[in-house]
Amino acid sequence: MLKIEALPAFTDNYIWMLQDPQSRLCAAVDPGEAGPVQSWLDARPDWRLTDILITHHHHDHVGGVQQLKTTHAAKVHGPAAENIPAMDNALVEGQRIRILDHELEVIEVPGHTSGHIAYFHADAREPWLLSGDTLFAAGCGRLFEGTAAQMFSSLQRLMTLPASTKVYCAHEYTLSNLRFAQAVEPDNLEIAGRLEKVIRLREAKRITLPSDLRIEQETNPFLRSAETTVAATASRHAGRQLPTPESVFAALRAWKDSF
Repeated sequence: MLKIEALPAFTDNYIWMLQDPQSRLCAAVDPGEAGPVQSWLDARPDWRLTDILITHHHHDHVGGVQQLKTTHAAKVHGPAAENIPAMDNALVEGQRIRILDHELEVIEVPGHTSGHIAYFHADAREPWLLSGDTLFAAGCGRLFEGTAAQMFSSLQRLMTLPASTKVYCAHEYTLSNLRFAQAVEPDNLEIAGRLEKVIRLREAKRITLPSDLRIEQETNPFLRSAETTVAATASRHAGRQLPTPESVFAALRAWKDSF
């Protein structure tokens, strides 16, 4: 089984390091800067970086790719629809790749960017997802290039994965996302309990990730737009009746942008 470790980068990014302790091989996910990965490797001279996985083209996800590839001859995988530095393997929906002898499925999830992808590992005991900036803990990414309809569809696609799927997203946004979630559903006890736990974690300067799809279904407003209470709150805030879950989602995303 792979070990997955978070390397903090910039102010709130995480670079996920996938590790095979037996082979001493590893892969880096969305290295926006090379320094944290290189420091990790320098402290483990018997380990080798073989692969770099990219979810989308934003600089805080690809800024360290070229340096790491040059230094370690790692293979770079990323979305075919986006311009990724030094990319070796351009990936599309449904493609399967082997990383550290584990199979990952590519899922196209446009919305945050037009070509954003996620990586899913369908382990029967503990499935996991590298969601980049599409699905966050208690939130979702801003719409920089895609549409609300695209992001809604992408999130619905991810929610077809097993509820036990662990979610490794790329930013420490959980606290602010839960505060928004509580504004949307002030009577949701699951949100209140999760917020309390996350406040304690952040006060202790601890990471709040990974999440899982079960708790996201219960506490993430962007996955709950079909719920009557969510639709009612979003409609009140928008000042009009929102007739579909997709329109509720769009209103929530616009509200969150100014929250």
